Amino acid sequence: MSAEPAAPNFSALCSDFYVNQKLGLKLDLPDRREPVLDMFDRLRREFPKLDRFRRFDGEIALESTETEREFAWVAMRQTSLRSGAVNPGSLEEAYALHKRILEVSPYFLSISPIDVDHLELIFGFDFETDEPRDEIIFDALYADSPLADLIDRQQDTLIDVQPAIGVSLSLSGDLQASFEVRSRPRPDMPATESDPISVFLTVRKTGGIRALEDLGTVFASLCGHAERLAEHRVIPHLVVPIRNAILARP
Repeated sequence: MSAEPAAPNFSALCSDFYVNQKLGLKLDLPDRREPVLDMFDRLRREFPKLDRFRRFDGEIALESTETEREFAWVAMRQTSLRSGAVNPGSLEEAYALHKRILEVSPYFLSISPIDVDHLELIFGFDFETDEPRDEIIFDALYADSPLADLIDRQQDTLIDVQPAIGVSLSLSGDLQASFEVRSRPRPDMPATESDPISVFLTVRKTGGIRALEDLGTVFASLCGHAERLAEHRVIPHLVVPIRNAILARP
């Protein structure tokens, strides 16, 4: 698995770049205090920036300080364990946190191979802008396509331009990738002035595993696919056009 392109190259193209991971499970994770606190304390010792323990509705999280541009977090929900690295110094730095979680969480949280539903890796690119986000996405991705003729730019106001495409990367269909552009946090939510334009590349492996050690192998495979798709598809065909459309605004 190649470590190129490095995360700073991705970050240079957008306001924020992040690498997230999600381990989806079939059964509920334990809600007893001891195993959860022991796991978070183990991660805090290995990653000292993770020094804030917080509780939300349906979620508990260990986070780094929000004032820093580089931000990391680990969060546990009823049937998932998620983690993220925002503006990491390198892809390997982000991967280190995710790999360690896959190594230690099964033993603290009693995760069995047959309990694994899916593992996914997400590359996210955020663009901060004060301009109308749906118009920027339309200009960047649709203006020169047949879909542009659906819109009368003199009379119509664009209110929802959030394309999403999914593909299978394997004959069996258990390895998938999705490309998504959002102008708001959720498709059913109205846009606000503070929302960025977000580009997401998600690579997901579904199905159980034979042994816990296989999580590391699956993760390495996801990293390789994500880096390749980001470099050859997402950057040239989504990130750069959106960035150029923002820069072209008066």
